[in-house]
Amino acid sequence: MSPLHSRVIGSAATALVACALLATTAVPSSAKPDPGPMPERTSTSSSCSLQRVGRQFVRCDDLTGNGVPAPLWVPQR
Repeated sequence: MSPLHSRVIGSAATALVACALLATTAVPSSAKPDPGPMPERTSTSSSCSLQRVGRQFVRCDDLTGNGVPAPLWVPQR
């Protein structure tokens, strides 16, 4: 076996191993979260403004702040 022949075989083996490694490595995932169904649009009346009763958010007599204290810049009822 000549030195050139062994060099070609070594290069081919190296290229084969490199191609095998590239083919078996994982690629980044391109998954996206499912947005789900579109929510139904409900008509809202703009006559109810956001207000504050004590330290709670209120809009149309409904507490809307989930218990979070309302900031002082929201007008108090």
